[in-house]
Amino acid sequence: MKKNKIFVACDTTNIKKINNIINQTKNSKVVIGYKFGLQFLNSKNGRDFISKLKNKIVFADYKIHDIPNTCASAIKAIKDLNINYLTIHISSGLEALKAAKKVSGKIKLVGVSVLTSLDNKSVKQIGFNKKVKDIVKGQAKLASKAKLDAIVCSPLEVKLVKKIFKKEIITPGIRFESRLDDQKRVMSPKKAFKNGSNWLVIGRPITQGNIKNNLKKLNDHLKK
Repeated sequence: MKKNKIFVACDTTNIKKINNIINQTKNSKVVIGYKFGLQFLNSKNGRDFISKLKNKIVFADYKIHDIPNTCASAIKAIKDLNINYLTIHISSGLEALKAAKKVSGKIKLVGVSVLTSLDNKSVKQIGFNKKVKDIVKGQAKLASKAKLDAIVCSPLEVKLVKKIFKKEIITPGIRFESRLDDQKRVMSPKKAFKNGSNWLVIGRPITQGNIKNNLKKLNDHLKK
């Protein structure tokens, strides 16, 4: 039976807490990877920690967003790190995505679509005239054209993206309950997998409190 796959979001700069998250999520009934965001990646000990991390699926959520040459140069600068997945904003444009893909090598390049903290009102404030789902649809086409390895989108757009983009889909904005925190486009784990997500990104619902109990709660939820 195919195992469900979860990236645990390690949103802290505390190495002791990171090690605890890794230790507490060993031997899980789901496939576990670890997502490190800008907070950790830009911290004093973050880069050193990741360079020494072995036998783990590492997702470096750098969200690179710049002109083509700078995107490519940034990827070259972190090639020494032991990472499996690396994010770039699709809104960097097709040429930047192609330049990044050209130098990414074995690292899976992940295109980030509209952030899950944004909704139709938010994107209108930025200057977009289209609704979120229409923007994401266009971004999925760009990701496919640039031959990216994966795409990040909210669970609400997975079915739409799946029709256009045929590789891995990674889904943040996952909540067991109705609590949103700073997210706006969210869904339960079971429904997100049912919609076609390959990986879910889950942070606080797993890492806050008793991690093993939280993972059991996740497994029970997925079995329902």
